[in-house]
Amino acid sequence: MTLKERYGKTIEYFLINRPHAETELSYSDPFELIVAVILSAQCTDKRVNMITPALLGRYPDAEAMSKADPSDIFSCIRSCSYPNNKTKHLIGMARTLVKEFGGIVPSEPSLLMRLPGVGRKSAHVIASVIFSKPVMAVDTHVFRVSKRIGLVKNARTPLQAENQLTKHIPADLLNQAHHWLILHGRYICKARSPLCHECGITGFCAYFTDNFKKK
Repeated sequence: MTLKERYGKTIEYFLINRPHAETELSYSDPFELIVAVILSAQCTDKRVNMITPALLGRYPDAEAMSKADPSDIFSCIRSCSYPNNKTKHLIGMARTLVKEFGGIVPSEPSLLMRLPGVGRKSAHVIASVIFSKPVMAVDTHVFRVSKRIGLVKNARTPLQAENQLTKHIPADLLNQAHHWLILHGRYICKARSPLCHECGITGFCAYFTDNFKKK
C-alpha cells in the first residue's frame, strides 16, 4: 500500500465514522480554552473539566487571573498534575495577555507561544479549535497513532510527525484530523494495550499488519 493510499483510507474512515470530532475540554471562550489546555498537560481532560468551573468562576478573564493570589490558584487546581508549575503558568499567561495583547487571545501560533505555559502543541490546539487555523497539534496520542497506522515514518520528534502529517492531510481537514487521531489513541489505539479487535482501520494499519497479519 502506498502512503497516499494509506492517508486516503484513513481520512475516508474518519470522515464516515467520526465526522464531528472535537476537543473534550469544556470551554466557552478563547481564554477558558487556554486555561484548560495549560491544565491538561499530563492530566486527563476529565480531571481538567472538574477543575475549571470553580477556577474560572473566580477568575473569568485574563484581567482577573492576572491579579490572582498564587495560593488561591493553587488551591483550585491542586488535584491536577504539577499544580505548582501550572499556577505560575496560569498567572504568567494572564499577565502577558493583559500586558501584550490587551487581554485578547491572539490567533497566530507564534503569538500564542509567547504566553507562559503555551508551547507549540498547545498553541496549535488553540489556533485550530478557536480560530480554525490549518495547523496540526501533535501530542503523545497523535504521535503514537500516526506512527502505528503508518502515516508518518522515521519521525523521532513531534515536529517531524507534524511536518509529515501537514504535508499529506488537506489543509481544510487538519483541524479535524488532530481530533480523529487523539480520540482514536485515547479510546482505541491505547499506548500499552491497543484494542485492535475493536478497531475499524486494521485493514490498512501498518501496526496491525506487522504484529498480526504476518504471524
